[in-house]
Amino acid sequence: MIRSFDRQVFGNIENLGNVLSVDEATNLLETWVPNIKLRNHMYQVGYLLKCWAKEKENLGEKEQWKWQMTGWLHDADWDQWPDEHCHKIIAELESKNVDPEVLHAITSHGPKHFGVEPVNQLDKVLYAFDELSGFLHAYSLMRPDGYVGMEVKGVMKRLKDKTFAAQVSREDITDGAMRLGIPIDELIQFAIVHQKNTPEVK
Repeated sequence: MIRSFDRQVFGNIENLGNVLSVDEATNLLETWVPNIKLRNHMYQVGYLLKCWAKEKENLGEKEQWKWQMTGWLHDADWDQWPDEHCHKIIAELESKNVDPEVLHAITSHGPKHFGVEPVNQLDKVLYAFDELSGFLHAYSLMRPDGYVGMEVKGVMKRLKDKTFAAQVSREDITDGAMRLGIPIDELIQFAIVHQKNTPEVK
């Protein structure tokens, strides 16, 4: 059973800017997440965050990696330790003195589960894309051409079909877009354009 946090502050403000290297994050993912499908989900979310940081927030390469790494690691403990989801990865990253903004984003990617509200832009973008990314991937798998030719109206139609990808929270998708202040169709279009290009997903 997923547990909420009994605190709202994570990490140490002195560690602002501290991130894992690409090799360190990759090794953690491959060690903690044997399930390649789940790992691909995290790679896809991370790539969406990187693209958003670059195109919408005009952030430099260092900050783009910070956003991408956050997406990569947000579900890192779900595969092997679902009852410790978020708690185990946060403890691991705190022990590595990782940027507290990364930690807060990870803890707030499911506010109704973890009791931590998305506050800043990184928090909100991760929350907005997490469930949506998984939904788009599920939709791509049922289409003969995958992401090629995928349109927003097709995604919206499937979202209304509660029997399709039923495990995906429509409530979180809607809430995430609202908190970010971006129309849901714009988020879907952004994800359609970029998710298919996730370099780690072959």
